Amino acid sequence: MKISVIGCGYLGAVHAATLASFGHQVIGIDNDQRKIDHLRRGFAPFYEAGLEPLIKEATARGNLRFSDDFSALADAEVHFLCVGTPQSKTSNDADLTALLSAVESVHQYLRPGAVLVGKSTVPVGTAAAVAEAIAGTGAALAWNPEFLRQGSAVQDSLHPDRLIFGIEPGPQAAALQRVLDQVYAPLLEAEVPRLVTNLPTAELIKVAANAFLALKLSYINAVGEFCEATGADVTELAEALGLDERIGGKYLHAGAGFGGGCLPKDLRSFRAQAQRHGIEAIDELMSLVDGINADARYRIAEAARELCQDKLAGRRITILGASFKPKTDDTRDSPALEVAMQLATQGAKVVVTDPEAVNQAWLQYPQLRFETECSTALQGAELVILMTEWDQYRSLDPSEVAGLVGRKVVLDGRNALDAESWRASGWTYRAVGIARRAPLKLDVV
Repeated sequence: MKISVIGCGYLGAVHAATLASFGHQVIGIDNDQRKIDHLRRGFAPFYEAGLEPLIKEATARGNLRFSDDFSALADAEVHFLCVGTPQSKTSNDADLTALLSAVESVHQYLRPGAVLVGKSTVPVGTAAAVAEAIAGTGAALAWNPEFLRQGSAVQDSLHPDRLIFGIEPGPQAAALQRVLDQVYAPLLEAEVPRLVTNLPTAELIKVAANAFLALKLSYINAVGEFCEATGADVTELAEALGLDERIGGKYLHAGAGFGGGCLPKDLRSFRAQAQRHGIEAIDELMSLVDGINADARYRIAEAARELCQDKLAGRRITILGASFKPKTDDTRDSPALEVAMQLATQGAKVVVTDPEAVNQAWLQYPQLRFETECSTALQGAELVILMTEWDQYRSLDPSEVAGLVGRKVVLDGRNALDAESWRASGWTYRAVGIARRAPLKLDVV
């Protein structure tokens, strides 16, 4: 099929390359000339594991092209909207400016029988507005939410756990489903589950899923604080919870909390939508989740202060990690960088290192010092804080690292290091959700 993908960011570039790998003829459209130039040369404009080889292979075959000119998509049969919907700068709502602009740009090229498919995460009711905007073109509208995780987006795209087709019931519904079935034929042949819903349901699925994951992460962080106060160990507790098949172990990892371009803004959007529709329980619950997540970062900074004997001024602190999670260079709403800034504003000399995100981070935080080499960043450190659990940090040899630092003190903000190994090498080791005081004793009556 001839397919266009509008927006070539973290979602669109992966989606375009994936569709091309299925054998479709794909044109990616973006108004960022620098990004298009990178993609045309076969390079990803950001780091995502496995993406660049997929782009190079598809462009070499000739079935993946990129352009900044919307007229290049005129002969496409299916158009995917993969435009970013960041949080508004003035509210918790999603900012739909770029999405609606893209709809306006593609409008003149929509021909009768074409299909416009939304993949962007949007507030419920957006699809209805888009349908009204393209009325009269003869094109049909569907919504096909994405469920990609940064760091594993390529695998998630090539091997998804479900496909959602948002299609309004009516005379066009069966034909519209056949088109989407043809787009995703390799996945359906591999028996990936497909669920067909109406448009409002499809719009809500992604934001509801992310809000639930945020809830699970914040829950275990709140429990972790409880563990610290009572002598319990949150890692052991989480392992026990995860063995309950009703709960599962994924997203039950206490630490510095979540960040990135999806979970924080999606839970806030979910909250804003709930407010708009008078659903107070969702509004209040998401507010609590957001607050627990913010507190997780604050508690890391407080633990750092305590490990520096309550004197941060002049202390050299090394932060391992700048991206919000490993295997991506995305620093949006990064817990690592927020903690780094909290410590720097209290006078600490903060050095941040990351294998992929340094170039992104220093542009946003020029007041911090960044080093690409971990060994350089560790020189003379009086406190080391693990904030992003890259494999190269998890596998550090504490005996070797000891020769680089000024004080052997480590704060494991992700509960990802081998505590016994670090302690055996003479380090003071502290983690999140693990007691640092005597167990609580109650008087027996």
